[in-house]
Amino acid sequence: MSSNSTHSVAIARAVGESEPISTETHPSEVLKVSTRSRPSAVAGAIAGVIRDNGVAEVQSIGAGATNQAIKAVAIARSYLNEEGIDIMCVPSFIDVSIEEEERTAIRLIVSRRPD
Repeated sequence: MSSNSTHSVAIARAVGESEPISTETHPSEVLKVSTRSRPSAVAGAIAGVIRDNGVAEVQSIGAGATNQAIKAVAIARSYLNEEGIDIMCVPSFIDVSIEEEERTAIRLIVSRRPD
């Protein structure tokens, strides 16, 4: 998959809110992060996708790449806070196929925090 492919991500309301849980899906761009990725550049990409779509998916494999991804989310949050946008991040595992080999990646779903 290239970094500009789109996927659907399920978004749900927090438990305890007065409205029922929504399973509506929103498109999300997958941003793949490596150990060599510059966190500030990834943060700019995350912020741009959040501005456009409200949801971004960040994937990383390995400790170094995951470190860069987490730093990028933190930097993106500071970029977006300057515009009055707050974000949240939900981590999970995802199996990906790289050169016909199954690998486990960290998936970070980054989205606007509900008002």
